[in-house]
Amino acid sequence: MKRTLLSLATLALTLGGAQAQQVKEFRLGIFPNVTHAAGLVGVQRGLFQKELGNVRLVVKEFANGSQINEAFAAGAIDAAYVGPGPAMNAFMRGVPIQVYAGAANAGAVLVGRGDSGIRGVKGLAGKKVAVPTRGSTQDISLRHLLHENGLKATDEGGTVTIVPIDPANMPAAFASRQVDAALVQEPWGAVMETQGARLIANEKAIWEGGNYTTTVLVVNTKFAEQNPEVVRGLLRGHLAAINFIKTSNAGAQKAIADQIQAFTGKRPNSAELFKALARTRVTWDINLKTLGEYAQLNKEAGFARDVPDLNRFVNLSVVRGLAK
Repeated sequence: MKRTLLSLATLALTLGGAQAQQVKEFRLGIFPNVTHAAGLVGVQRGLFQKELGNVRLVVKEFANGSQINEAFAAGAIDAAYVGPGPAMNAFMRGVPIQVYAGAANAGAVLVGRGDSGIRGVKGLAGKKVAVPTRGSTQDISLRHLLHENGLKATDEGGTVTIVPIDPANMPAAFASRQVDAALVQEPWGAVMETQGARLIANEKAIWEGGNYTTTVLVVNTKFAEQNPEVVRGLLRGHLAAINFIKTSNAGAQKAIADQIQAFTGKRPNSAELFKALARTRVTWDINLKTLGEYAQLNKEAGFARDVPDLNRFVNLSVVRGLAK
């Protein structure tokens, strides 16, 4: 009898301890870019918080994928919107993350300063071109474009200097002539066009006719194992945001502008956001064929020695179930 009482007491303490350790907050990383539109809308309109219930959403703004990877490695975030390039590289370095959904296809353009004289990709020879960070999706895409046009970056023995600059700071870098061109996510390409930049390659000309993933939703695998319902709440909010963007362009523009302004103090205007959204396909799905090709580009660019096992890297089972 004493043993039974002791066992029950031990069980009660164990259950009490487990309950006390239940997650109270959820930390989400995001960029102030239209390629992260689902995240921006989900945050600004309270769609994530609605689905998370009593779990408090903590939003952390980042400027590039390198910062996201550092945050994941340090255990500072639980999930994030990020480009497939940085996500792949972190995954192959052993950071415990997995892709739970797509977020956007295309949505990046190559623009040149109006006075740079650049009329096409071949005109980038001897020029300085900005990308968000080394190893970013845009960096890898730029190197692929250069190779297709007989050019190389200076770190590959070529003449094109690639300069890492946070996207929100690229308009100022153009104004001060720090760089001649940029391969950048929207809305910053559209913003620079408003300021006189020339469109060199639109989102369809960057790669695969625009049918390539530029943003994914990544979750810490340990967090997902311990908090499956929180992850389901995240994905329900993600799907709700995508649906809102598809059904309310004006409302999506306002939500995106409000959140970008909250993050950066800079507010894209309606015309810029209309153009940016038209160049971006917001979707939860991922074309695994093009993602595999992208992994090869990542390797080709020298940012990875190999390609990831996509069956381990990508897990769309939960979002597919919720999207039915």
